[in-house]
Amino acid sequence: MESRLARFDAVAAERCADAGPAHDRSHVRRVAATARRLAQAEGGREEVAVAAALLHELWNYPKDHPESARSGEVCAEHARDVMRADGCDASFTDAVAYAISVHSFSRGIVPATLEAKLLQDADRIDALGAIGIARCFATCTEMKRPFYSPDDPFCAARSPEDKLWGIDHFYRKLLLVPATLHTESARRLAEPRAAFLRTYLEQLAQEIE
Repeated sequence: MESRLARFDAVAAERCADAGPAHDRSHVRRVAATARRLAQAEGGREEVAVAAALLHELWNYPKDHPESARSGEVCAEHARDVMRADGCDASFTDAVAYAISVHSFSRGIVPATLEAKLLQDADRIDALGAIGIARCFATCTEMKRPFYSPDDPFCAARSPEDKLWGIDHFYRKLLLVPATLHTESARRLAEPRAAFLRTYLEQLAQEIE
């Protein structure tokens, strides 16, 4: 198992070489480590969950691309090619590709398999806490968005528009993540990270209001 996962890690390193810090190799490795931890705690197939995590960033449309919500589907096909070249059997390949195809938050799919749930949970945990805030503002910079709306920074009187303002992403996605997690192990990991997001917003409010 570990030799195959090491090969997938090498593929991910090559494919993510030019990725921004929100979706780079470090992100992939964090998600893979969390997926392994969750699989061990929840009784999932560890090799499937970790392989899906290692291969889940082989392809991404830019965040402002009209097809960005389909990134997971396209990435799953790239992952199939990698697994076929590595000699993986059809059952394993299908399980990994399925997990990748449904993992994204924007698609809003509740997966049918435990391993796909583990990938969703692991990927979403990486959107929380200190690293989640860093990733949010890295994407902000990529998309040339201001950090916050000067008129209503915390979406008190409007719907969040995270394609316009960075902090809106907290209200559009990040603060909603804990309620979307599937496993008790993931919820335990997410709780202190979600609390840190709220603390950050409180501090930001003191600094800008």
